[in-house]
Amino acid sequence: MNTTDWFQKAIVYQVFIDRFNGFEKTENKPAFLGGNLKGVLGKLDYLERLGINVIWLSPFYESLNYHGYHITDFKKVDPHFGTEGDLRNLIEEAHKRGLYIIADFVPNHCSYQHPFFQEACKNKDSRYYDWFIFDHWPDTYRCFLDFGELPKINLDNAEARDYMIDVADYWMSLGLDGYRIDHAIGPSHKFWKKFRKIMKARYPQGVFIGEVWCEGLDKKLIKTTGLRHKTLKRRFGISQEKIQLEYGRELDGVLDFALRNLVVEAVGNGVDLLSDKNLNTKIEKHIGKISSDYFMVTFLDNHDMDRFLLLCNGDVRVMLQAFELLFSLDLPVVLYYGTENCQYNKIPVNAAIPHSDLAVRAPFDWNAINMEFVDGFRNLVAKYRNR
Repeated sequence: MNTTDWFQKAIVYQVFIDRFNGFEKTENKPAFLGGNLKGVLGKLDYLERLGINVIWLSPFYESLNYHGYHITDFKKVDPHFGTEGDLRNLIEEAHKRGLYIIADFVPNHCSYQHPFFQEACKNKDSRYYDWFIFDHWPDTYRCFLDFGELPKINLDNAEARDYMIDVADYWMSLGLDGYRIDHAIGPSHKFWKKFRKIMKARYPQGVFIGEVWCEGLDKKLIKTTGLRHKTLKRRFGISQEKIQLEYGRELDGVLDFALRNLVVEAVGNGVDLLSDKNLNTKIEKHIGKISSDYFMVTFLDNHDMDRFLLLCNGDVRVMLQAFELLFSLDLPVVLYYGTENCQYNKIPVNAAIPHSDLAVRAPFDWNAINMEFVDGFRNLVAKYRNR
């Protein structure tokens, strides 16, 4: 029996910690509102009733920003979210209920305010200078895509690589069951091979799922990634489907953006998601390229993109049909927090507009749960588990 088989029929709930539960402020702005780990703990009963068996936590590390991706200390829980004790309690209580916990892991970059980067900028002789990639020290350096506030960590530096793997090991040692790996295309394949060798030896049941997402990636930014054959990719472009398969021997699976694209295209064409033969053929062809031991994690939306209900023009029945399609594939399925409220952004997320993604990161309204969706989702879960 494969030690990661527990994830085969995972029903994952993506928790955006600051916006899920425990917050005091409800104004949707780019600041900490107060959601925390205790708030997640307080909703385990709710998640169980929904049919969830895996919780995916957004980054809880010390960070400059509410979303947790601008990290200033990889080995501390941000006080806004609680304490390490709160995290331990959440993991322990979840496990008592038969629930698994995975967390966002962000190895590719840190905040420009991180002490390591600050020291590297001040002193070329610092041990941390080679932890980053300076084009013209100290002002020009590689970063996450073109976000200057997020310097890229040079994970091909042995010391930096070992530090980041140690970070991953530390939080797993508290009882986490795996990671969703942010911007997995950033680090090199060399890093991922080392990561897998060490982490699988220590945590054979751990599941490591990559965000391997290249849509809209400007050709000039390919150099900031660890992708293979960069010159060819700059010249001919990147296939989302093919790039997902590139990590087959390094990660346990990836979030299936390519499948989501097929579903979104079908919704846009107004076809019936469950009976359209053309869509079914495309999905069968896509799934047929994937080895049985490589998880394609299905989802409809997340914290970086439009709520799926926007694409359905607010029709809850179409969204439930889309989830029924995902469940029929016998692959892990992700439910993004707030989907059960059936509230959605009316204006599409636009990366060129600062904070436009706030529209898909609104505080959870616990008074606005849509029972048509919840009941429909529970029924789908029951059928899925009895297949």
